[in-house]
Amino acid sequence: MSNSSNNCLVARQPILDRSSSIVAYELLFRPVGAGPSAQTNGSFATANVALNTLLSFGLDNVLGNQRGFLNVELEFLMSDAIEILPCNRIVLELLETVKITPAVVERCRHLHNKGYKFAIDDHEFDPAFEELYQIADIIKLDLMQTPLDKIPDMIRALRKYPVKILAEKVETRQEFETCLEMGFDLFQGYYFARPMVLEKKRFDETLTTMLKLVQLLGQDAELKEIEEVFRRSPGLSYKLLQLINSVLMPTLLHIKSIRHALVLLGRHQLKRWAQLAMFATDDGQIQFNPLIEMAAVRASFMENLASRHPSLKTDKDSADLAFMAGILSVLDNIFDVDLAEVVTNLRLPKTVTQALIAHEGPLGGLLTIAETLDETYGTIDLAKMEACGVSPTEVHLAMFKAYQWLSAPASRTESD
Repeated sequence: MSNSSNNCLVARQPILDRSSSIVAYELLFRPVGAGPSAQTNGSFATANVALNTLLSFGLDNVLGNQRGFLNVELEFLMSDAIEILPCNRIVLELLETVKITPAVVERCRHLHNKGYKFAIDDHEFDPAFEELYQIADIIKLDLMQTPLDKIPDMIRALRKYPVKILAEKVETRQEFETCLEMGFDLFQGYYFARPMVLEKKRFDETLTTMLKLVQLLGQDAELKEIEEVFRRSPGLSYKLLQLINSVLMPTLLHIKSIRHALVLLGRHQLKRWAQLAMFATDDGQIQFNPLIEMAAVRASFMENLASRHPSLKTDKDSADLAFMAGILSVLDNIFDVDLAEVVTNLRLPKTVTQALIAHEGPLGGLLTIAETLDETYGTIDLAKMEACGVSPTEVHLAMFKAYQWLSAPASRTESD
C-alpha cells in the first residue's frame, strides 16, 4: 500500500524475554511521507499512535495477546485522555524528556493504582528516582548510550526494586549473549527485528464534527444530542464501534444501536476519547466527502422504512439496526476499505452483518432498495419493493423524512 495522506501508519517492534519469546511490542509513531527521524510534537505522536492502534487497526490486530509499550511525554501523561487506553493492554513508557517532579510521581502513582504498568525509557540508575522505581514495572537501559562496564552495577542497584530490566538497542548476537550473562530480563533491538510498519486507510473525520462533539461533551449535553452527531457521521460511528471493541472487555453483547454503544462506553470514556482525538488533529488531512451526507440519508431512510416493513415493524430494535446497517454500508466507498473485513471486526448483531456482507434477511432487503434508489437517482424498482413487502408510497415517505431529518440542525431532534 502506498504512503498517502489518507493512510495511517503504526510501527511496532517486538520485545522478547530470556527465551527469545515475544512478550510485548513497542508502538512507534511514523509520520506519513516522512522518515522515522522526522520531528513532530510528542503528544501528537502519542495520540496518533494510540488512535491508529485503537480505532484504525484494533488492539488485537496490532498486539495479538501481548501488551503494547506507548511512549508518553509530560503533556499526555498529565491529560485525562490517557485513561481511555486499556490498562490491561498498554504499558506507559516515560520518555527521558519527562522531568521527574512530585506532581509527575503522584500522577504515575495514581495511574499505577488504576492498573497501568510503567516503563522508564533510556535510563541510567539514579537514587533521585527512588519513588518512581517503586512504581515502575520496567527499566530500559540503552546499550548505545550506556557504557557496558557501568551496566552490571546498575543492574545490581535496580534489583532491590520490583522491576524488570530491559536491554534496548541490542544489535548483534554477541550483545544479546552479553546481556543474558549480565542478567537482563527483556530485550529489544535490530538483532531481533526492525520496527514493522503497519499501514491502513485512514478513517478521517471533519474537524467541524469533532469540535461539535467536544463542545457537547464539555457542556454535559443530553445523550440524544451526542447521539445525533454520530448518526450524521459514518466515520465517527465506525470509530465508536471500533473503540468499544478495543477498550471494553470482551462481551457476548451485540451492539444494537449508536445509543447502545454510547451507553456501553460511558460519557467519561467518551470525553477521554474526544480529548485524545484533539491531540491527534491534523488540519492538513481534513476534507469534505459528499458520500458522508449520502450515508446519513441512506441510514435514516432505512430506519424509517423498517417501521413499515412487515417483519421488522414489530421488533423494537429494528429501526436502530436498520440505521446502523445504512450508516456502515458506505464505508467501503468513502474510505476505500474492505467492508467485509470492517464488519467482521465489529461486534454487530448477525442480522446487520448478514445485510452488509450478503444483503440477506429483511435488513438486506432494505439495503438493496436503498442502494437501488442511489444508483438510479430515486427511480423506484417495483420488483425489489414487492419482494421486501413495502409500497412505493412508503418508500417515498421514508425518503422524504430522511432528507427532512438531514436538513434539520443537528441539535434539533425528534422527541422519544
